[in-house]
Amino acid sequence: MNDPQRKAVILLSGGLDSATVLALARDRGYACYALSLDYGQRHHAELNAARRVAEAGGAMAHKILPLALDVIGGSALTDSAIDVPEAGGEGIPVTYVPARNTVFLALALGWAEVLGATDLFVGVNAVDYSGYPDCRPAFIEAFEQLANLATKVGVEGGRFKVHAPLIRMSKAEIIRAGSALGVDYGLTVSCYQADADGVACGVCDSCRLRAEGFAAAGITDPTRYRV
Repeated sequence: MNDPQRKAVILLSGGLDSATVLALARDRGYACYALSLDYGQRHHAELNAARRVAEAGGAMAHKILPLALDVIGGSALTDSAIDVPEAGGEGIPVTYVPARNTVFLALALGWAEVLGATDLFVGVNAVDYSGYPDCRPAFIEAFEQLANLATKVGVEGGRFKVHAPLIRMSKAEIIRAGSALGVDYGLTVSCYQADADGVACGVCDSCRLRAEGFAAAGITDPTRYRV
């Protein structure tokens, strides 16, 4: 069991996975500091969801940092000229945001150094999102090595740990784990094109995976869908 006062930075998108990660980190005894990124995402409603989840999940603090990845574009999540797909396909999907998890973890690492925290939590998943190169175990291992090479803490003998507790779990397993810890999934938004009120489209890949996960878990899906 971890020291109850041990701090951790949790990357919190406002979606199902990151809400579960926050609950898991708290259950492991961490004092949790939630970090969300306003990166120009089309599904901006997820930031309001992140605020709700951080408060309900007992985060010690919650920061939302501006990060204009939409200026770079290159993803259906940041460029309105690229359609959000309604079915999965081969290869890396157009919903991949170039270098997103690398940048997000780097910012979480910076805040962790300021806080005196050496634990980072991220909700990447290699089962449902295997097309994303920055959701693989090899990426997490490589970033952890970077964190310990590129920081004052690492140079002075400290040790950062990047936790990805969901990385090998199915969506149903994630939902069951979070539900057992009391996560209110009705607070979360996963849809790639949710409207301003957080109502989900019901047809994008993220909506499909979410709905299938609840069905497989045998738990009622609280999501508000347009279709």
